[in-house]
Amino acid sequence: MGEAKPSIEGWGSGLLGVVIFSGSLPATRVAVADFSPLFLTSARAAIAALLGAALLLLLRQARPARRDLPSLAIVALGVVIGFPLLTALALRHITSAHSIVFIGLLPLATAIFGVLRGGERPKPLFWVFSCFGSASVVAFALSNGGSGSLAGDLLMIASIILCGLGYAEGAKLSRKLGGWQVISWALVLAAPLMLALTAATLPPSWQGIGGPAWLGLAYVSIFSMLVGFVFWYRGLALGGIASVGQLQLLQPFFGLALAGALLGEPVAWTMIAATGAVVLCVAFARRFA
Repeated sequence: MGEAKPSIEGWGSGLLGVVIFSGSLPATRVAVADFSPLFLTSARAAIAALLGAALLLLLRQARPARRDLPSLAIVALGVVIGFPLLTALALRHITSAHSIVFIGLLPLATAIFGVLRGGERPKPLFWVFSCFGSASVVAFALSNGGSGSLAGDLLMIASIILCGLGYAEGAKLSRKLGGWQVISWALVLAAPLMLALTAATLPPSWQGIGGPAWLGLAYVSIFSMLVGFVFWYRGLALGGIASVGQLQLLQPFFGLALAGALLGEPVAWTMIAATGAVVLCVAFARRFA
């Protein structure tokens, strides 16, 4: 019971993080219509850093040890700078639907770095179900079309590698510092660079920026960059990097379901079938992680 409770709490927390992350790519796609990718990346990190710093000060959190700074730098490189910037650049070449192909590979990347950086050792059958789940997401995404380009695809591949590294490194550090503390300190560490970059890439005029772009910036700054990580890193730390990381397979379907509920977009039977296959893969991957 002692081991089962943290595992269940980890999966619940990780699932909530995935739901929050589900709106990230659509929000980024909307925001880069009016903001430059560099400004969007730096501004979202700067805003989240100010919020994270306020939390650290209000709750009087001790500074991380010097030996933790390299790990925090890796987290900052992966999820504060690398993934947001590379996906923002990629989404100028490809559609958010096409990007689902690559998001489907993120659980594998996270699991691999969980082995390399977190010292985890999943059973062989875990990799079978993890690969099958990733293949199901990729097949579903390709069946729904979405234009692609070589530049956009390469940028997405690089973003997935950096994101998987940042997830695994942050989860390992969360066991010592706590989930929200890790992302907050990583944001603070990157803040000087992000603030300078924000000032250097300010839009020449604010008049042509529409409401949707502002909403997209607000979402990725508050939820994608801070709130989602509070739950996600806690989930990975409690339930295991490789195991809970498989929940990311559900992220594309959450996003499409939200689009159907909020925007009235049709939900195809292929989505229901693919979701069922992915749920089974996640369940079996958890069993053998």
